[in-house]
Amino acid sequence: MEARSPADWMYRFLLFPLGQMLAFIAGSAFILTLLAYGIALLFPEPRPNIVLADQIGRQLPGMVISGITTGFVYAMIALGYTMVYGVLKFINFAHSELFMVGSVVGFEVFLVFSAQAMLLTWHPVLLVAIAVLSAGLVSGLLAVTMERVAYRPLRGAPRLVPLISAIGVSFFMVDFVRALMAITRNDFNLTYPLNGVDWARAPIPLLIGTTTVNLRPTQIIIIVGAVLMLLFLNYFVNGTKLGRGIRAVSQDMTTAGLMGINVNRIIALTFFVGGAFGGAAGALFGMNVGTVTPFVGFFPGLKAFIAAVLGGIGSVTGALLGGLTLGMIESFLNGVLVYFPVFGQRYTDIFAFAVLILILIFRPSGILGEKVDEKV
Repeated sequence: MEARSPADWMYRFLLFPLGQMLAFIAGSAFILTLLAYGIALLFPEPRPNIVLADQIGRQLPGMVISGITTGFVYAMIALGYTMVYGVLKFINFAHSELFMVGSVVGFEVFLVFSAQAMLLTWHPVLLVAIAVLSAGLVSGLLAVTMERVAYRPLRGAPRLVPLISAIGVSFFMVDFVRALMAITRNDFNLTYPLNGVDWARAPIPLLIGTTTVNLRPTQIIIIVGAVLMLLFLNYFVNGTKLGRGIRAVSQDMTTAGLMGINVNRIIALTFFVGGAFGGAAGALFGMNVGTVTPFVGFFPGLKAFIAAVLGGIGSVTGALLGGLTLGMIESFLNGVLVYFPVFGQRYTDIFAFAVLILILIFRPSGILGEKVDEKV
């Protein structure tokens, strides 16, 4: 095989995926901005003395940043769904609980940091890296255990059987973590000890045109952390021997086994990587929202699954596009619906999922489409 030049490597594993992310963000922001101003033309003054177009203009930078932050969280969770589906053609509905476990592990790590007075003395990058890596490691190992105990014995069964097993594992994990928190802390609400930490909570003013947007440091951490992890995943899947093994098993498990690939090991590795991404997303999410519970994984996990389907289930790029699209839709609706007394932000999910249903009616395989290999 011909060795790739450094320039080719940089384009394939750095510049191209970064360009994809920027294109997805810019495209979805542009389309949703047009839709928001379209609503402003139809309903110029939804409330007395409230000019909707002016409000959208002032809030637009903040809505885009919030959409990017939420979208990257959904994308990281959706990658776990789409990787497992790509290999086993099976939806792991317990993946949302791996996200929840990651958020709980992140809380425990920061609690240790707080008890040892490390939050104010250690470098923030090191603290965040330790918390995210710990959450990813625990969730990844838990995903491997889940695959070995609950899914591998059912691999030859009809698809409905492992699906039911996944739902059972999901309920078990929620109740197990809830019982553990009740025994150890007598409290289900776990608040990250970051309220008095300037690097995590002090707003950062950002001037965009004539509008000043107050960024939360945790939003920047989520965006940077997600971009780095997605770049790593792109390199791992497309540029390493193990990644080629995952793609081979995804294409034809039987033939891959005949060619000397350890199928069970590759499937376990796929679960580990997907679970690690879910756990890392949980830790970043917990830092941003501040408080997590054993039930925190349900709605983000459900929306990430929808994002994976929206982008094209089985496609890593589709998971990224679906997550960013769904995050942008939610952010724009939150910014617009608040000015309509009849609706408000409580109805964001109704309109967001209505948009998704419309997209899937006209594009059932998702925006990018599911890649299906034809066997002859």
